[in-house]
Formats: sequence, C-alpha cells, structure tokens
Amino acid sequence: MSADPNRKAVLPWWLTVIIVVETLPMFLGPIAALFFPSSMQSLTGGEGPTMGVMLYSARNLSVGLALIVAYVLKSEPMLFVLILIRLLTDLVDLPSLLHFGNVSNKALVASIFVFFYYIPAVVALAYLRGRLRS
Repeated sequence: MSADPNRKAVLPWWLTVIIVVETLPMFLGPIAALFFPSSMQSLTGGEGPTMGVMLYSARNLSVGLALIVAYVLKSEPMLFVLILIRLLTDLVDLPSLLHFGNVSNKALVASIFVFFYYIPAVVALAYLRGRLRS
C-alpha cells in the first residue's frame, strides 16, 4: 500500500513543542554571536565575529529555516531528515564545547543538551520513523 504524496500529515502537539525547542536555539545562538560578539568572547576573541562564528551561524540559520519550512509543509520525511541533522550536529557541538572549555558549568550544559536536544530528538525521530514506515 503506497502513501498518498499529497496527504498532509497531522502533527501532534508534542511534536510541535519538540520542533520549537529544537529550532529556537538555532536562531538565538547566531543572533547572539553575530550582533553581540562580546557575549561570545571565548569564541570570537572579543574582536567581532570570526569565520567559525559565521559558519556556525550559517549552518544553524539554514537548518532552522528548513525545519520551519518542513513544519509548515507538514512534510514528515523532511522533518525526519532535518531533526536527524540537528541531532548529529548537537552530538558534535556538546563535546566540542566541553573540550575547548567554552562553558563554565559543564554539568549544566551537558544536561541541557541531553534533556532539551538529545532526548526530544530521539523521541521525534522514533515517532516520525513509525509514521514513515506505515
């Protein structure tokens, strides 16, 4: 039985909350890095945005905008791929932050990543995988 490609998915409220939680930092971080570089002094050296900050901002803004578009279109396959990309980048971001000493409270940052990024992403991926298989 093949799925109708024109069928719009009905997304549960909790998936909407997960998408907002996953997407919001993708805009707040780049805004802080680009417009308030002194708040990211450990990343920028206090001299304004560096190439690394520009790449970080471009990556986050592009994936964040794509997540919004996927949500508006209610495209479950696109949401699955973008949440997976977000999870994979977060799996690199946390160890990088901890390794380079850019955080003062490592336990707090690790718990934020686990409870606000990793667990919600895995829950969303499991739900979307089940929907895509049916």
